Amino acid sequence: MPSLGVRSLLLPASLSLLVAASPAPGARPDANPVAPREPLITASPVQYHPSRTLKYRRDILSSVEGYGNSVLSDLGSGIPSYVASGIRNYFQGFPTGKDVQSSLGLSDSDLAALPTQVLSLDPYANYTAQGWNVLFHGMVYKQPNTSAQTLNDLANKLFIYGTSVSDLPPDQQDQTRNVTSEIFVVQQGNVAVSPIHIEPAQSQGGSGQPGGGGATTASGGTQDITLPGNTTVEGDFTVFMPINSNGLTPGNATSQIQRLNTYVGGATLGNATAYLVPDRGLTVVSDIDDILRITQIYEPKEGLLNSFARPYTPWENMPSIYANWSKSLPNTHFHYLTTTPEQVTRNYMQFIYSTYPGGSFDDRPLNFSDISATLSIRKFLLNRIFETFPQRKFILIADTSNSDVMRDYPAMATDFPGQVQCIFLRNTTATDSGDRFPYDTSGFKNLNQNSYMFFLNPDDLTNLDIANGHCYNQTIPQNLTFGYQGLPFGVGSTAAVNGSANGSSASAAMHGASAQVGLTFAAFVGAVFWSLF
Repeated sequence: MPSLGVRSLLLPASLSLLVAASPAPGARPDANPVAPREPLITASPVQYHPSRTLKYRRDILSSVEGYGNSVLSDLGSGIPSYVASGIRNYFQGFPTGKDVQSSLGLSDSDLAALPTQVLSLDPYANYTAQGWNVLFHGMVYKQPNTSAQTLNDLANKLFIYGTSVSDLPPDQQDQTRNVTSEIFVVQQGNVAVSPIHIEPAQSQGGSGQPGGGGATTASGGTQDITLPGNTTVEGDFTVFMPINSNGLTPGNATSQIQRLNTYVGGATLGNATAYLVPDRGLTVVSDIDDILRITQIYEPKEGLLNSFARPYTPWENMPSIYANWSKSLPNTHFHYLTTTPEQVTRNYMQFIYSTYPGGSFDDRPLNFSDISATLSIRKFLLNRIFETFPQRKFILIADTSNSDVMRDYPAMATDFPGQVQCIFLRNTTATDSGDRFPYDTSGFKNLNQNSYMFFLNPDDLTNLDIANGHCYNQTIPQNLTFGYQGLPFGVGSTAAVNGSANGSSASAAMHGASAQVGLTFAAFVGAVFWSLF
């Protein structure tokens, strides 16, 4: 079996070879057509892996090389450079469009015969003098009828580490094939999106509860609309589109979120739920991996299996925390923002809406495809929602394993004064010993401690007066130093970053970086990795 590092390089070269050795495309045994008018998002597994910042100081490499070798030994000798460097790159460099068509041996006539499918992300809408404006966004694509054996071969060579598809339990085999098939789709660039039908939504959210995270069924809004223009060359579409009120309540005359279902005509998939968000109120912007579900992407073998094979599992009792927020903070808007690429988003949405309050959704469009774009997309999406709702207050929640979160969340408090109500960050290095990458807390230095909190367990988020901006549970000592935490050899102070309300203690030592050190351990491990070859 090729090492994980070798497999990470096989994607471009392997596709045609795999198909040449596989049967001609036929019906997928795991295909389950979904009725196009079902209001809930339909499942197909996948996950996301955020990115980390790279900083490199060669002058101190020699003093920490031994530590790096020990970490690489812990992770395994076949670790690819993007893991060693701290870049969560499992969902980078996916084939798209013509590359997939060519690699799977599809003729133009074969492709034309396939039904059109649409991934519609659940949109939010704001209210202006012109009425309600809905952010329609998603992707138009076609799903090749790839054989089960070809999907197994692709997954074994590219996505599964330390085992093979045939050795997985049957449900995990199906999950792995579904995720792989989601990646190998043919995006439809420069095509028109079919007319979209809109009507009141009866339910959404965890267990389909009528409240759907504070939203209510709209009193009107039924209509059909046509989006202007065509999809991008990558098959994406993103447009704020005004809709007719047709009985909808104006956004400046209600505190309730109104909910509409949207259906793209002529597509076997393409349904979504739109959330019409009033001018004022609270919006929770939530990351997903390692805050709402267990991913452990900082442990490569576990991260890959959790991303491609295993069923999604909520992190501890976070669903009850969100359920309580949706009840105790009436009319709260939930917005789920992940930087996973569009090809693999649908299963994320299904997990969220079967486990957490319903809400709008953002992911990484295909035109944000390289490392630098991955590092910038979160700030772009945050800026867009903050600018769309300038009078709303935002609660930002994620974990410390994302360097873009650690940079962007405190920056939002500076860039948009008065709009950030709370910032909550799970300290994954303190709860998971496998997370041995550092994180930078310097962005929090000038923020009011009452507006943010590093925490270890969901229960740490109880008994807070979030509505009035009291976001720090004083039973959880922060002892925060500002700079890089968790650098090797105790660089900086040895103060623990935080404790926990339930009495848990950190399972990994937390250290603050000295001001003069410009090295993150993530970049250091990448440098050591390359020095071994």
